[in-house]
Amino acid sequence: MRLEGRVAIVTGAAGAGIGQGVSWALAREGANVVVSDAHPKRPFQVAEDIKSETGREALGIVCDVTKNEEITNMVKETLDKFGRIDILVNNAGGNKLQQVVDMDEEVWDFVINVNLKSTFLCCKAVLPTMIKQKYGRIVNLSSSIFLVGSKDGEAHYTAAKAGIVGFTRALCREVGEHNITVNAIAPGLIMNEFLLRIYPKEYFDDFEKNVPLGRSGKPSDIAGAVLFLVTDEGSYMTGQTLSVSGGWTTY
Repeated sequence: MRLEGRVAIVTGAAGAGIGQGVSWALAREGANVVVSDAHPKRPFQVAEDIKSETGREALGIVCDVTKNEEITNMVKETLDKFGRIDILVNNAGGNKLQQVVDMDEEVWDFVINVNLKSTFLCCKAVLPTMIKQKYGRIVNLSSSIFLVGSKDGEAHYTAAKAGIVGFTRALCREVGEHNITVNAIAPGLIMNEFLLRIYPKEYFDDFEKNVPLGRSGKPSDIAGAVLFLVTDEGSYMTGQTLSVSGGWTTY
């Protein structure tokens, strides 16, 4: 097991999408996992399922990543339970489709805060521990949409995900001397219940026509990329953004 003894926090980890897939993958590689999510019940159930199936320790924590006090509590609970934090996967995010001409400022702020500001807040919260340990692996979830844009009312989301790429590149230079790597993953369209609630079926059909591999992604596709970045295989990579999109960004 490549992550034996490591402790990982995954945000937005209790839905049926990327976050939960990453949590399971980390546990199966030996990590103890903190399942963080804003849902009031699901983090505890997912953590219990991971514990019972993998034998690893898993801790469910309710955390709204737009609220700094809840992030502070998440880090405290993690340290109280495990005594260290080795891996942070900033997966939590959200979107509300709205064209710029019609966009409310509140919608803009929500999408920027839940995607970009939350990434900053979570990184800031774990860095003192990682610096003290002289070890850390941070993976920020961006989106390949920042490379191609969107006509579907996602200017705010695109801006937030592009901001994550810039933040990742800058942060890696600040913390590299402490043996902390900071990378981003830019998924293409990953099939999960969150996206199915937002987009019509035609959106998926149109997307797949423009993907060389001819399909939407799966959470396991992203989990594999995360594992590369947080294990020894990816230890000399930092400040980079992996586009895991089936080739979508080549068009």
